[in-house]
Amino acid sequence: MRILALETSVRDASVALLEQDRLVSQRILAAQQRTASALVPLIAEQLRAAGWRADQLELVVVSQGPGSFTGLRVGVTAAKTLAYATRAAVVGVPTLDVIAAQVDGQVPRLDVVMNAQRQQVFVACYGSQGAGREPLGSTRILDNQVWLDTLANRTPLGEGVEVTPAEMVTGPALHRLREQIPAVVRIASPEQWSPRAVTLGRLGYQAYRSGRRDDLWKLVPQYYRLSAAEEVWDTQGKERGE
Repeated sequence: MRILALETSVRDASVALLEQDRLVSQRILAAQQRTASALVPLIAEQLRAAGWRADQLELVVVSQGPGSFTGLRVGVTAAKTLAYATRAAVVGVPTLDVIAAQVDGQVPRLDVVMNAQRQQVFVACYGSQGAGREPLGSTRILDNQVWLDTLANRTPLGEGVEVTPAEMVTGPALHRLREQIPAVVRIASPEQWSPRAVTLGRLGYQAYRSGRRDDLWKLVPQYYRLSAAEEVWDTQGKERGE
């Protein structure tokens, strides 16, 4: 099976080609290359280098979020367009699942954090399940200090579910918060913090093999919050009684 994976949720976005779960090629992109006008030519370049035609793609996998609003829109739009044009299947994967999968070893609780702006982070907790990771509850948005306090006080984060305190943390938010992580909590290796297209592609392939197919017309980015402009509009609407 020939797979294209698009990871555009972070500034150091990436594009990968895989055959089943074997990496054929991966390209790390500069921030400005996440735009639609730059991303598609780079995909075409990778296909040419691999000797693949676009109509030979059988699965397109895309990171759904959270992450950059613009990056996610570009990635999901490109994935849906390519899947429609080539009649390939399409699968979306949560960005934090990708980051969690990049951490080696068994960890009772792993916290994955991404910058959510406004001194906040997106947080998802994972436990070990066989060779993979199992989400413990849903993705949350927390103030930076609130999340750090759960680590310092060893307070479990759960939604009515008993989970152990975090033993390890990972994710792009650590570029800003690393120095504030308590010594009792392990920090994943920095090269594992950013989601990579190769990991995304492998998770998408696993989902495909389990029978999952996403609806091309219903697949959308998962932002987990309104944009600043949408929040202003929503607030003004409430003030007008709409």
